[in-house]
Amino acid sequence: MNVDLHSHTTASDGALSPMDLLLRAKQQGVELMAITDHDTVAGYRSVRDQWQDASMQLISGVELSCLWHRRLIHVVGLNINIDHPSLQAGLATQQQARLDRAVLIGEKLAKQGFAGGYRFAAELAGDSQIGRPHFAKFLVDCGHVSSESEAFKRYLGAGKIGDVKSSWPEMATVIQWITDSGGVAVLAHPLHYKMTATKLRGLVDDFKTQGGSALEVISGKQTKDRTQYLAQLAEQFGLMASTGSDFHRPDMPWNELGQAAILPKHCQPLWPLLSRESGVSSTPQ
Repeated sequence: MNVDLHSHTTASDGALSPMDLLLRAKQQGVELMAITDHDTVAGYRSVRDQWQDASMQLISGVELSCLWHRRLIHVVGLNINIDHPSLQAGLATQQQARLDRAVLIGEKLAKQGFAGGYRFAAELAGDSQIGRPHFAKFLVDCGHVSSESEAFKRYLGAGKIGDVKSSWPEMATVIQWITDSGGVAVLAHPLHYKMTATKLRGLVDDFKTQGGSALEVISGKQTKDRTQYLAQLAEQFGLMASTGSDFHRPDMPWNELGQAAILPKHCQPLWPLLSRESGVSSTPQ
């Protein structure tokens, strides 16, 4: 089964509209798809009743930002009830945290002589979340940098003035939001956090103890040794295996939809719990 359980749309920091994302996924042969925008279900909500193609099942999802020992961690929630009160309250908290961060980024850029950043970013984002890519476009359009990559390198990337930390909740809290809503919690792209092997095992151990169910063993195109390492980690801690592209835009071929490698044979895949064949209702939640 061609499965992609991690993707983003214009509702957060993706380049494609929710419907365009689904059409691209279908073209790529995806059979089970989740839209997992950052801290919002708006993208999924906008297409859940429109998508009627039986060849590709769409399930609900979200990617939630949180903290573990003061480190930023991402947890994906799949097959969630997007209208559950606990999840809705949590998402409202996340949205406010993102808005507060955007205002602060604008203020920091203004102190560097780049006034008007927040207003530009807010107008560009429209109904979507305001993120650093919007500020990058501001810096390019106003002639402060020559490219968005330069904007991140000089002002918005890790450790730069625009790298503002939000007041995210603890990992246990977002896992609770997901499980309360009937969903499955997945630890997203574990190797992106650049931890030592010991710290990563500690993270995975806590994730499992706090109610997590699966590890994202494959995230986009990655080397076989990374896949085998994560597969062994999932097996060691009794976690199911998930896979996703973490797709954001078409010009990132290493994160193309539906192109993930096959999971190692000893993995316990997550999707039998999510697909129609499992007996779980496929009615959008």
